[in-house]
Amino acid sequence: MNQTIQIQNQTFILHPTGAIFWEERNTLLIADLHLGKVSHFRKHGSAVPQEAILKNFEQLDTVLHAFNPSKVYFLGDLFHSFINNEWVLFSDWISKTKAEFILIVGNHDIISPHKYEEINIKLGSELILDNFLLSHYPEEREGFFNFCGHIHPGVLLGGLGKQRLRLPCFYQKENQLILPAFGEFTGNHTLEPTEKIKIYAITKKEVILVHQ
Repeated sequence: MNQTIQIQNQTFILHPTGAIFWEERNTLLIADLHLGKVSHFRKHGSAVPQEAILKNFEQLDTVLHAFNPSKVYFLGDLFHSFINNEWVLFSDWISKTKAEFILIVGNHDIISPHKYEEINIKLGSELILDNFLLSHYPEEREGFFNFCGHIHPGVLLGGLGKQRLRLPCFYQKENQLILPAFGEFTGNHTLEPTEKIKIYAITKKEVILVHQ
């Protein structure tokens, strides 16, 4: 189940994959996919299941089929490091997708811009759409609401019997919303719930408001 929120009279749908669909602009926001990370760690001896690679593309298919966006903005860290075999899979996936793709460059995006241009992905350091600022790093800028990534936000939930459950989350401040990492095998960083903060935890099937 999705969560629909209103920001500055615009409609945004929070999806369990960690993506956000901007209804008025028919646009999808995705942060921290980190393609290539699984192959990078497997190459260096880590016992990461090969299936995790395909899971990223399954997630992409799921959210694009759900919304059929005309544009997709990657909010940084699209590819984890240098080109490896996952780049071929990604290039093939892009070629079969009708949407326009724009990458807001993050700290892990070290592949040559020419490689992205070859597969028709546009690049930028940030983007302003009306009163909304799209960036990789969290930015506080007067007059703008910021959508960003980088942090990989998570929330720690407590239950009866002292159980603890850590889940990825959307972390919304007054003028900012930090998206969770979209990619498989990315981990998350626990952020504390404070005043004037809304936290939307993500399970496999739904987005749940757990703090406001």
